[in-house]
Amino acid sequence: MARDGALYVCQSCGSSQNKWAGQCPGCGGWNCLVEELTSRPPGALAPSKATKMRGLNFETLESETPSPIRIATGIEEFDRVCGGGIVPGSAILVGGDPGVGKSTLMLQVVAAAAMRGANCAYISGEEAVEQIRSRAARMGLAAAPVKLAAETALREILDGLKREKFDLVVIDSIQTLWSDAHEAGPGSVTQVRSCAGELVRQAKKGGAAVILVGHVTKDGQIAGPRVVEHMVDAVLSFEGERGYPFRILRGAKNRFGATDEIGVFEMGDSGLREVRNPSALFLGEGGARAAGSVVFAGIEGSRPVLVEFQALVAPSAYGTPRRAVVGWDSGRLAMVLAVLESRCGLGFGNRDVYLNVAGGLRVSEPAADLAAAAALASSALDVALPQDCVVFGEVSLSGDVRPVSRMEARLKEAAKLGFSRALGPCGPEGSGNIAVSRLADAVRRIGEEAWT
Repeated sequence: MARDGALYVCQSCGSSQNKWAGQCPGCGGWNCLVEELTSRPPGALAPSKATKMRGLNFETLESETPSPIRIATGIEEFDRVCGGGIVPGSAILVGGDPGVGKSTLMLQVVAAAAMRGANCAYISGEEAVEQIRSRAARMGLAAAPVKLAAETALREILDGLKREKFDLVVIDSIQTLWSDAHEAGPGSVTQVRSCAGELVRQAKKGGAAVILVGHVTKDGQIAGPRVVEHMVDAVLSFEGERGYPFRILRGAKNRFGATDEIGVFEMGDSGLREVRNPSALFLGEGGARAAGSVVFAGIEGSRPVLVEFQALVAPSAYGTPRRAVVGWDSGRLAMVLAVLESRCGLGFGNRDVYLNVAGGLRVSEPAADLAAAAALASSALDVALPQDCVVFGEVSLSGDVRPVSRMEARLKEAAKLGFSRALGPCGPEGSGNIAVSRLADAVRRIGEEAWT
């Protein structure tokens, strides 16, 4: 039986129960309910005071002065994902796999902002100050006027932030902080929720932008309760495949800018380097295109990006054919295979199918359907597409190829990199472009071998 003032809180989903159970009723996880005391210590409740009202327009109240709209860090790829810079008083949550380079990126961001005149602080709960200085010296950032601290106690961190006026503060990481108002250990749902709430409240009151670094779980979700993502103004995901030097900063939520915007970086010996032309990076070196290789003209946020789809269709050596996909949705692959079989007459029932998005980029937009189908058909027919051709379009269950957004931007990006024609839905204009309205027509054109 639970003690007075205690609840059993799930460490995966954050739901609370009055008694312990082996399985969480909220998320179905096993052995994830932990007892946490909920009673407040004496004197924890401060006396209330009236809320100060402010005007919507700065011109309506003479006593108020407008604050700067954005803090430009000078790292264009980071500023792009944030919507043009960091908004003062905002809270940003950055998540990523262990070792992907979150701390490296954050150190470069605060150093670049400090070199441009912003008063920045970097507070680490995972490294000592000397370790941070050593990493900064290796990256060539030792001269940046950044204030450093190694602290995990929330009360001491808040006192330090109230003592000095900061423009940008990085907390690395939110899972290492603990508040003495709760008896739960650091990293628990209660501590993460409480510490994040206090830091967000301090950001809104003090006007300093706060960046919280968060760990992720094995399924790629930011560890801790989902309510933390609702507290902050922006959620950024830092992604990277093992074996590739490329890192992608993706915006999942942004109250001050567009979502699904990406920034591309390359990890090197001296830190992260911005990639201004990601299309050339993901395509790699030119050369004769093999069967099963297709260049997809996609859109990531506001930026057109060219990426290579690679497919391999081979006879199955076992009774059950394999279906493996990297960088694309496996459910979408199953749908495209079903449409190719039922609408185009291509058989994959006794063949292994492998699909890969080169460069470590993960593609999620529906416009990649036709590129994946073209790569599969090219491999199945053993016919290579022309070297100067890009492919894009959405495929429906009826076998129709549907138009997609921003086709002109896709074609312009392709033309900049030497691609003179496109295979896509009805609409692309230009010499050599092949407009198709049915997937069967696209497969037939691929099998012709000689394109006019």
